[in-house]
Amino acid sequence: MLAHFPGEGKYTGMLGSILVETPGGKRFKIGTGFSDAQRRAPPKIGATITYKYFGTTGKGIPRFASFLRERPME
Repeated sequence: MLAHFPGEGKYTGMLGSILVETPGGKRFKIGTGFSDAQRRAPPKIGATITYKYFGTTGKGIPRFASFLRERPME
């Protein structure tokens, strides 16, 4: 995980989305799948996360990516 972006509307003052990078170097944002508690205390920058998605775009970016969990440090 590379960065946090602030929320808007009902998520003002909380996490809105995160910027992530795939092992292949593709960067994209994930803004769904977080609980309110996770939005108040988001995963730390540099954490490894798990997400689900439904296929990829023509440029290899995961489609409709949704946060699942933070992976434990190994």
